[in-house]
Amino acid sequence: MSMLADLMSNIFDRRYVPFRRLDRGSRSMEELCHDLLTSRGEVSGTELSRLILDGYDALDLEEKRAFFHFLNDELDLDIAGIETALDRYRADPERGNYRALMHVMEPPRQELVRRLNQLPDATPRLVAMRKDLMSILKDDPVLSRLDMDLRHLFKSWFNRGFLVLRPINWESPAHILEKITAYEAVHAIHSWRDLRRRLQPSDRRCFGFFHPSMPDEPLIFVEVALTRGIPNSVQALLAEEREELQASEADTAVFYSISNCQAGLAGISFGNSLIKQVVGDLSRELPGLKTFVTLSPVPSLARWLNSANIPQPQDPEALRGAAAHYLTGVRDSKGLPRDPVARFHLNNGAQLHDIHAGADISANGMAQSHGIMVNYLYDLARIDKNHEAFASAQKVASAGSVQALAKQYAPSPAEA
Repeated sequence: MSMLADLMSNIFDRRYVPFRRLDRGSRSMEELCHDLLTSRGEVSGTELSRLILDGYDALDLEEKRAFFHFLNDELDLDIAGIETALDRYRADPERGNYRALMHVMEPPRQELVRRLNQLPDATPRLVAMRKDLMSILKDDPVLSRLDMDLRHLFKSWFNRGFLVLRPINWESPAHILEKITAYEAVHAIHSWRDLRRRLQPSDRRCFGFFHPSMPDEPLIFVEVALTRGIPNSVQALLAEEREELQASEADTAVFYSISNCQAGLAGISFGNSLIKQVVGDLSRELPGLKTFVTLSPVPSLARWLNSANIPQPQDPEALRGAAAHYLTGVRDSKGLPRDPVARFHLNNGAQLHDIHAGADISANGMAQSHGIMVNYLYDLARIDKNHEAFASAQKVASAGSVQALAKQYAPSPAEA
């Protein structure tokens, strides 16, 4: 066992595999990290970053765990230094004391990650590193401090101002189309023919956010159907034999699938900005579009019914009523709607517009929501007002018909 592994064993009462020594002379991974933090030259910093990231890629799972503990614990906040700097700033809040306080208020691992990112291909590798961390974090929660720092940095690096909205269509590069197929998280794409039906027709659109440091990796994408009227079935929307509509004849844009692509960017929201920009762009391209809605799943409805020991309502109207009550009245410990898709769209300023039974009769749709799907309406005139009411008072903006459904359901206190 290396000295680092022995130290971790003493601190956490568990043993970790030591870091392998790769093509980096006699220096270990932790030594390389300390060298990078004290490096002044750009060339030497770039080479050290390459050695660290290449070394990380060669580690196995337990070695990665040990590396994360090194970052989490050895490169943590200097509490004594913070107290000293704070005392000096209290005594004299001049510029130098403020600078010193700001310096020690940040753990060295944040600066290490910034320096690693000077390597041209570092950003996607660091995102992949956080994906590894999140898988380990489940049974090693002490690493949450490191995860918070990575998320803090990524929120700055993936700020909306750096993102590029790109249309994705049948003429897009094959490697992008392959990733759209792989990342689709709502309605699986089963073949190239299936993908073509979603991208090539004149009444279909797809848009994705990309980052300049990851030009070949979509961060999030949305699939859009242009229709006349609001649809109530995803199978009808995606049917192979459906009749194609000319885009200029559509009056409704339907967001039927939104997929986050990068697990390492979990907790960093792109969907709000994506939907609002797509609404704006489509409005300019197709002025005949008057309605912007989703056709969304209710992924936790069946689970809630089971957990509350509520039998599945056999009557479609009763099932719609149960869904209306669940989406408008059932809350989590923070007072927010329990359903994650509802939280997302309501926080974006959408209104819960309608609920449809038999809207997704696929195996997955029946298993997660007994076939229920929902329209969330994005009314440009009310988005800001709806968002403010939801953010400040957890108020669910919903159509009168949905409110009536929820009242008709009238669950018993045990079900509520």
